[in-house]
Amino acid sequence: MTFYTLKFIQENQDQNKTILYTLILVAAVLMIIFAVLYLRHRLDTRYRDLGIIALLFLLLFAGTQYERYVQTNTQKSQSAQVVPFIKSVAKDYGVAESDVMVNSTTLQDGIIVRIDSQNKDYQLTLNGDNNSYTLKQAHVIDHRVIKK
Repeated sequence: MTFYTLKFIQENQDQNKTILYTLILVAAVLMIIFAVLYLRHRLDTRYRDLGIIALLFLLLFAGTQYERYVQTNTQKSQSAQVVPFIKSVAKDYGVAESDVMVNSTTLQDGIIVRIDSQNKDYQLTLNGDNNSYTLKQAHVIDHRVIKK
């Protein structure tokens, strides 16, 4: 079973966007080059067609980037709920924050909370507005732990 530490959740909220930004830049440069070539050679329509293709790629990459932006913001807001939960469990059980691990990066009913120093697992039950929780001891079948 994979468990996530507080450090992992806080550090891995951003994704690498360099490749997509590079593709957007390349498509924009190609679109500009083909537009200039078309303006210089108005009778040769292949430059216009290539410019339109570059524009379509630019729009495709920009749309993909926007979708990832929305998805990343949703993930960040859900991960932001896990951080105070882990800190609260650490405080309530009198253990270090690094000893508390969860098996999900989003706060939801049924996730497993592991307190490493006590070597115990608990199942989370949240109330309706996610402001309070109950932990009851759980027994996992697979005791192998992969820490992230």
